[in-house]
Amino acid sequence: MRRIAQVAFPRESAHHFLSMDYDVVIIGGAFSGAATALMLKRRCPNARVLIIEKTTEFDRKVGESTTEVSSCYMTRILGLTHHLGHHHLPKQGLRLWFSQHPEQSFDDCVELGARYGARLAGFQVDRATLDTHLLEEAVKIGCELMRPAKVTLLQLHDGGEQVITLDFRNDQRAIRARWMVDASGRAAMIARKLGYFRPNLEHPINAVWARFTGVKEWDSYEWREKFPGMANACRTSREWATNHLMGYGWWCWIIPLRGGDVSAGIVYDSRIFDLPAGATLAQRLYNHLISHPVGRAIFGEAQAIEGDVHAFSALPYWSEKVCGNGWAAVGDATGFIDPLYSPGLDFCSFTSYYVANFLSRSLAGENISALLDYYNTQYPVTYRRWFESLYQDKYFYMGEADLMSAALLLDVASYYIGLVRPVYRDPEWAFARLPFEGRPGRIAASMIRFYRRRLVALAKNRAAAGRLGEMNSGWRELYDGFVPDFRLRKQIGQGLRRWCRAEWRNLTMSPRRAQSPPTTCAVIPTEAQRSRGIPSNIA
Repeated sequence: MRRIAQVAFPRESAHHFLSMDYDVVIIGGAFSGAATALMLKRRCPNARVLIIEKTTEFDRKVGESTTEVSSCYMTRILGLTHHLGHHHLPKQGLRLWFSQHPEQSFDDCVELGARYGARLAGFQVDRATLDTHLLEEAVKIGCELMRPAKVTLLQLHDGGEQVITLDFRNDQRAIRARWMVDASGRAAMIARKLGYFRPNLEHPINAVWARFTGVKEWDSYEWREKFPGMANACRTSREWATNHLMGYGWWCWIIPLRGGDVSAGIVYDSRIFDLPAGATLAQRLYNHLISHPVGRAIFGEAQAIEGDVHAFSALPYWSEKVCGNGWAAVGDATGFIDPLYSPGLDFCSFTSYYVANFLSRSLAGENISALLDYYNTQYPVTYRRWFESLYQDKYFYMGEADLMSAALLLDVASYYIGLVRPVYRDPEWAFARLPFEGRPGRIAASMIRFYRRRLVALAKNRAAAGRLGEMNSGWRELYDGFVPDFRLRKQIGQGLRRWCRAEWRNLTMSPRRAQSPPTTCAVIPTEAQRSRGIPSNIA
């Protein structure tokens, strides 16, 4: 790993900073806040950094998967390889499961995923454990910590003294600092205070999740005897993958956690899907999981852990401005799009690295106005292009196995070309800028957006013709694995062929004759659900 340069404060700026209580105050001690603090102290060992954390200890967040980019940041930049290897589970890629009807056999469901083990490191992380370790590392290197402490007032002054008032140990304190960093997550304290917080109304998704015990093992001896063909087709373990159940307007994650619990949840587009009925939120989630044949096989005897069920509505949001001369936002305090493909920690990685970089340069006496302008200009561009390219209206074709096959191959290949290759080639250079920047970023976003729009149109045509889910049985597609070099041509070719076949099928498709409605289940949309969002001119 390239050694990070350390900087010293110029004498004239040191006197000014020392008149304040701290050089930098960070609100939030979870991943983004602790990572920013750690990187800043490595660059500026003499910087006075305070972390304010509202909780006594981190609670168990949703089970979370890392991507290749966030794994690179955690291992090569933050130096967490040892911790990740000993306290979290290795991730064996992404695996998608599609169904046509509720009584379908497990081995007849369509499976998309890797045939072999992952080529690049990935992890199934327990965020409470990860956040705790990272915060401890920041304290070890010299950061101060106030915990639990509740922020009650923020006073921001452009280019001057930032004041934060908080309750700590039954005492109210006012703390002065040159810089304030918002790592408060969805609370987005500064963005909301200054009026920059924006909900993403174009993407009305909600999430419900819980942890379960008694979940069936994916690679059990029992299943190997019952489904030998399916078992022998895969050379890696399905158990350690991020398994997803897919349907019209929704997807479910199934993530194993160290200790045996399993995190499971649903993300759904409220325009086209509703959770099934149930006495409690946990029961509604469970009823949905077992409506999918694969989910029923996995969760048939499972139980949700009492008191460990959570929900979020209106998941996506963004901040119109992410920094000023005296403050900056990182991680989820800047925005959030969608948990599919696990981009959350990617945003945390890019923003925490970038902010730590310009804070260290500011404390060294540099003029960083250009860096602030870049962050404010490029972040909304990154957010918008990421959303429009990968996620906008994707839930209309989420349950179509062949369309998602094309999308998965092309999406992941594009991700490897645009982000994975640069961060592994030169992590310090790559994380010092934001994705989708400049002309190359604009061209890449346009290309991805084009095929995404076509797949949405194909799915809407199928819905209008009553032909959703017809490709969701009797085949599986297992990939050799993605690697950040010329071998990506194979996956790109596969994706393009899938897309072309779907276009040809669309040209020759006729409306299905009227039939009795299928058995009610999550994998087959109702007529009302199919009709939502479908333009009247599509037939």
